[in-house]
Amino acid sequence: MKLQFGTARPGLDYLHRPAAFGLAERDGKLACVRVDRGEGSYYDLPGGAVDGDESEQQAVVREFAEETGLIVEPVDRLTEAAQYFRKTDGAPVNNAGGFWTVRLTGFDAATQCEADHELVWLDPVQALTELRHEAHAWAVARWLRARGT
Repeated sequence: MKLQFGTARPGLDYLHRPAAFGLAERDGKLACVRVDRGEGSYYDLPGGAVDGDESEQQAVVREFAEETGLIVEPVDRLTEAAQYFRKTDGAPVNNAGGFWTVRLTGFDAATQCEADHELVWLDPVQALTELRHEAHAWAVARWLRARGT
């Protein structure tokens, strides 16, 4: 059974959206994405919707490239969780899927195509408080515990 985060608001029909996110570490910091929404900017873990027949691993690799330019290799499915939320356009969504630890294998700026996404490296404890979604903070906490930190 998946952990469910967020609260479904009565009267809204939440679209079930298979998703996958990644945790990449470098020099003790986690790769996060700052999504520029002006006053409403926020931080997420790199990742997003699983497209078509993609596997979670394929989605994580694609999303990292599109959002950050980082080339990654999925290592381990750390945990899974779902998160009710409203997209920027107001659409109600329930992202549900895996959180993967990934290994950094390179960088290719040409793959980054989401102009409002900026790669930032956050201290994991800071990420716990800064990440927009509770499910993402849960995954970071699981990652920290698995590392014995």
